[in-house]
Amino acid sequence: MGVYKVGNRLEVTHGNIVTFDVDAIVNAANASLLGGGGVDGAIHRAAGPALLEECRALGGCPPGQARITLGYRLTARHVIHTVGPVWQGGARGEAATLALCYRNSLALAVAHALRTVAFPAISCGIYGYPADRAARIAIEETAQILSSEATLEKVWLVCFDDEVHRAYSAAMQALQK
Repeated sequence: MGVYKVGNRLEVTHGNIVTFDVDAIVNAANASLLGGGGVDGAIHRAAGPALLEECRALGGCPPGQARITLGYRLTARHVIHTVGPVWQGGARGEAATLALCYRNSLALAVAHALRTVAFPAISCGIYGYPADRAARIAIEETAQILSSEATLEKVWLVCFDDEVHRAYSAAMQALQK
């Protein structure tokens, strides 16, 4: 499987986001921010109990918004938590909410002078968002922000499974044409 790039600042890759050595990884969190399954559970397990304690103090997060914490035992120095939409067929504002996840997460990164960020495939797991649709939104939103934000040096879109990686890679190739 290939690695696809837009310039040298946006990259789609296959891997496990908890292993990324970046300023921040993004957590596809639930609204409570108290951990769960999928990437959310993996990040909480890898970061350790101090992440849960800091998340408790935040009081949750509505869909499309983002919150930032320390990374604790992760190699990433921070975790940006965002709550993606649950797929309900596409007519209930899911695309707009997903776009906000990327915009608000990257706005937090810029506000905290972070230079490198890794995103998972937000909402593509248990929330059921079709990977091909999610990939287009992720790539378009991130590329747009990178075009106007010089402080962000590199953003990775990290796909854990093969099907999602294929969808994100195809969307990246389409963007490069």
